[in-house]
Parts: sequence; structure tokens; C-alpha cells
Amino acid sequence: MTRTSARIRRFRLTLAGLAAAALLAAGCTLPAFAPRTDVEGEAAAPGATPTWRPCPEVAEELVGRSAPNMRYECARVKVPRNWGMGGAAGTGPGARQTFEIALLRARSTKQRERIGSLVVNPGGPGGSGVDTAVYLSYGPAFGGLPASITDRFDIVGFDPRGVSRSSPVECIPDADLDASFGYDPDPRSQESFDGFVALNQRIGRGCGDRYGDQLPLYGTEQAARDMDVVRAAVGDDKLTYLGYSYGTLLGATYAQLYPQHVRAMVLDGAIDPKQGLVAGSESQAKGFERAFDNFTRWCAANAGRCPIAPDARAAVTSAIDKARVSPVRGDDGREATPGWVFYAIISSLYTEQGWQELARAIDELAGGDPTDVFRLADAYADRDSDGHYSNLFDANLAVNCADEEEKPTRERIRQFQSQWRAKYPLFGPSLAVGMLSCTEWPGGRDPYPTGRADGAPPILVVGTTGDPATPYEQTGKLAEMLGVGRVLTWEGEGHTAYPQTSCITEAVDAYLIDLTVPREGLRCPAR
Repeated sequence: MTRTSARIRRFRLTLAGLAAAALLAAGCTLPAFAPRTDVEGEAAAPGATPTWRPCPEVAEELVGRSAPNMRYECARVKVPRNWGMGGAAGTGPGARQTFEIALLRARSTKQRERIGSLVVNPGGPGGSGVDTAVYLSYGPAFGGLPASITDRFDIVGFDPRGVSRSSPVECIPDADLDASFGYDPDPRSQESFDGFVALNQRIGRGCGDRYGDQLPLYGTEQAARDMDVVRAAVGDDKLTYLGYSYGTLLGATYAQLYPQHVRAMVLDGAIDPKQGLVAGSESQAKGFERAFDNFTRWCAANAGRCPIAPDARAAVTSAIDKARVSPVRGDDGREATPGWVFYAIISSLYTEQGWQELARAIDELAGGDPTDVFRLADAYADRDSDGHYSNLFDANLAVNCADEEEKPTRERIRQFQSQWRAKYPLFGPSLAVGMLSCTEWPGGRDPYPTGRADGAPPILVVGTTGDPATPYEQTGKLAEMLGVGRVLTWEGEGHTAYPQTSCITEAVDAYLIDLTVPREGLRCPAR
């Protein structure tokens, strides 16, 4: 996403979750919820050289061991809470205060002909770049970056302001997150709809009471200005950047603000920055519906691997309907209500490998076992076995609602719920009612710029034709807005493309290393 009570409005999933799935598939053991290891040390002021310290414990706690031939170092830098106008600390809320930004760099012991740092952001908003840098450092066998990249670049991750280790936003109780995820994705009765309004009001009120007029300071433009401090902290004159999902919006904003500071930029899983809340939500409803149709076709053609064949849509719809009247109780006491089933579906559409897991989970739920439904939903939700959440969704709401100018009324949202149900029956209603989160969010707004990146070098914008979360149609629109974008297409499934196939990997690697821009219109086959 937005995620949490905003449902999946701009469902910008952190790549760390995908990398974790790849690690599991490769045989590594991860905890159900990776613990946060704090990046310790005195934070350097903006413009000052930070003190880097060894921090192998971050990788060890996330994955169980450090990657072979990789050294990990951590640092902190300070940034103004309010950059104000023109890139200098301004007046108003937070003008003379600072946030601390946590950094991690992974450097290969086999590094040669070093080019510089590759700064990464996994999206969300709310995803940890520190965690992602660790996951990406493990190499292709674990879904990470190829040696051609780690041999030439330090991999640098940072937690954006408000996220994880960087002055985190924390204002949503676990109980409210449970209520949000478990809520009916299509609350049809007025009473049920009003109950969801009340839940969003309670969440917004709690965050407003805690952060007040500081809430707009978590927006994307402020975070993009922080990135220039990160660039200076790693000692690079120009930024080399890899951003996934929401990270494409963050990178695009940076390119508009600091076009002369860009060396190379890969934006994978593009967001169209000019889409407002309503248009973006409908676009995503269409994207998820299309991805689900692809899943149902795969299921019908692979009955031996899909236990809910031949009509997977009917099986999934039936599972949600049954959950409304007689939800199955899991071992932890939770009931597999429609919301939990819905998020298991959402979680599974992020990778083609998740399709078989979804089919198995729905089949097992029909037999009275919700274990896999909860496992899939919890993996998406960053919910651990004790029912605790990370601050991913607190930050997600704070960023998305600070960014968003559009604020549709409850009555208009109710109309969209009905209209989109007819067009996108499984995902439309949830995307519509998800807009309530920012409608009920307190505080001012701080929209990001939506213009050209004149003066920047060519920027590589990567899109996946079957992407549910950032639909492919947005790829060309981001490239066109920037004015220097070059589109690279993967004709595949799931969210984001690099480095999943040799065609995509070779094109992106050549661009990052040699600044070779792929030919216009290059399309890479699914396999």
C-alpha cells in the first residue's frame, strides 16, 4: 500500500518481504517477524561525515547469519525535521528540530573497480531500507542482487524518516491494526460501513493526539530531501539509486529536486505521481483484478497443482462469503474473518510463486484449517506470532496522507464502493472504502512535486505487465512526466521485475555500471 485501514490504496509493498520469501524458498530460516536491530551510534549533523561502525548483528538477526564475503557497517545522520522552502531548514513545525536517519552499507570483500554506492529503497511507504540492503546483499541464490553489482557498488539502505529505526512514527495500537485487517473488505450495510468510518476516526485521532502539527513532516518531499544528505554521507558526488514501488515516487521526487545530483536511477514498479487518490485507487483495483484473473487462468490450466480448480474465483468468493457468517477459528484464537482471507489473497498476488500457496490456503480453509490463511496475511501485515506489529503501517498512513491533497467525502466513497464493485468485484469495494483513512486523517498536507527532471540523465523506469500493486499503465506515465525516462518492460507476473530474469538483469546492470540505456521499447519475456 494505503495499507492498514486505507486498505490497499497505493499498495506499495516493501521489497524486503519479497526478499524474505526468496530466502525461505532457498532454504534459509527466517523468524515469523524479523526483529529490528537498532543502528547505534552518535548521529552526524547534515553535511558532516558520519562515523561508520561494524554491525554484522543486523544481518544475523534478520536472516540468522551474515552473507558470505560481505561486511556490514551502520551509521546515523541528522536531518532537519522541516526542510522548508528551497531545500533549507525553514520555519514552522519542526524548523529547528531534527530527525535521525539510520543507514546500513553492505560491502563485498571481493569488490573491485568500485563505482560508488547503490542506494536502495523498498517502498511501502514504511519499508525498511536497512533491512532491504541486507536482503539484497545475499546474492542471486536468495533473490538478491547479482555479483556484477555487489562487486562494483556498496549496497546502502536507509530507513526514511518515521520508518523503523529512523525516528519512527508509532501511534496505532495492535488491537486497531487487528481490527482493520480483519474488517470486512466490502462493508455493505450502512452499520458496517459506519463501523469502518469509526475505526479510521479512532486511528486518526490517536495519531493526531500524539504528533499534532508534525504529521505533514513525514511526506515524500521531505524524505527526498533527506536522500541528498544520505548521498553526501556515503561520499558520492552523484546518486546511484534503485527504488521499488513507492521508492519510485521517492526517487522521482529526488530527481526533480536535485537533477544535477543524479548519476543513475532505476525506478521499478512505477507509480504515476499525477494520479490523485480516487484515480490511483481505481487503477489499483483494476490491477489486482487483472492479476487475480491471471491466477484463476493458471489454476484452471494446472489442476494438479491447484486444489481449487477449475473455478478458483468461485472458490475464493465462497471462502470470503462463508467467513462473513461462520469464520473458522485459528490456533491463536483469532477468527479468519473476511478481512484476513482478503489479505491472504492480496499477499499471494505479489509473486507468481504465491499462487499455489493461495490455492492451498483456500482449500485448507474450506476444510476447517485457517493456518495458511493467517500465515499469508500475517506475512503481509508484519504481524508476529504474539500479535505485535512493526510500525510499517503507522508510517504508511503518515506518509500517504501527508502526500495526498484529495479528500473525498464519506458519501462519495460510498458511491465508489458500489460502482467499483460492479467493475472489480473482488478488489474494487476495498480500494474504495480504503480511501476513508486519509479522509479521516488529521493534520495538514504537503504534496510532492509533479514535474520534469530537467538536467537529470536518462532514468530507467521498469514495469511489469502483470503487476497488481503498481499497474503497468503507470510506467509510461512516470517516464513521460520526468521527461528523461526510458521504459523497460517485463512481460511477467507479480510486483517489480529486477533482478528476476536474465533479460531484465542484463539491461539494468549495464545501465547501473556503464550508464548504457536500454534501447527504446525493450520488452523482456516472462521467462
